[in-house]
Amino acid sequence: MKFLATVVVVVVCVTAHAQTSFMDYQRNFPRVSDAMNRKADTLKKQFAAAGLQWPAKEIYIRSFKYDSQMEVWVRNSENEPFKLFKTYSICALAGSLGPKRMAGDYQVPEGFYYINEFKPNSAYHMSLGLNYPNPSDKIVSSDSKMDPGGDIYIHGSCVTVGCIPIQDPQIEEVYILAMSAKSNGQDFIPVHIFPIRFDNPKSEAYFEKATKDQPDVQAFAAKLKEAYDYFQKEKKLPVISIDMKGNYGVLD
Repeated sequence: MKFLATVVVVVVCVTAHAQTSFMDYQRNFPRVSDAMNRKADTLKKQFAAAGLQWPAKEIYIRSFKYDSQMEVWVRNSENEPFKLFKTYSICALAGSLGPKRMAGDYQVPEGFYYINEFKPNSAYHMSLGLNYPNPSDKIVSSDSKMDPGGDIYIHGSCVTVGCIPIQDPQIEEVYILAMSAKSNGQDFIPVHIFPIRFDNPKSEAYFEKATKDQPDVQAFAAKLKEAYDYFQKEKKLPVISIDMKGNYGVLD
């Protein structure tokens, strides 16, 4: 099989000046400064209790649509396994199981993304933008001649038409963690979005029933499950490939 692209989590070292500049720039915004003043000490203590170094060095986010949960995993260095730091409740839902394929379908995307935007003055309190449409989405959209849409975020305010919403106090924590990781050189913060927890029997039963007449959705989810299973076993991120039709693959 020929692969067009391979998506790899890369940790990029940056200078101390660049780190300080990004953090200082973010703290110029009142919402960020206020959140840091209220939450930094508590997060620091929670990190210490979990055996993690503060501030966050590297994080990984994964979300489960049907289960309405979003996890933040953390590790101190690229040579260590990830540890689960906290699970947040997704407080509003839109769309159904299956990937997002067109603008205006109210679908939450499924697949492999990364944070590409920090919006401290978001209309939804604070927002972290995802690189939707990613290369896979663009190939599938081009082949089907559909507009994939865009503007997908993890944000506060607990409303959604296709994003991942959590409560304002929770987005403040996640924003601080992502900001800290970026300040420490993690330019690509991965966000994996799954339809379900693939090891939850109730979720699996629901998925099978809901998609029994959608073989394309089931085939798509099977590839996501490979990545989920790999991480569950190894506690490190798999290397994700994308073939000429936009299909995901997991490389050993």
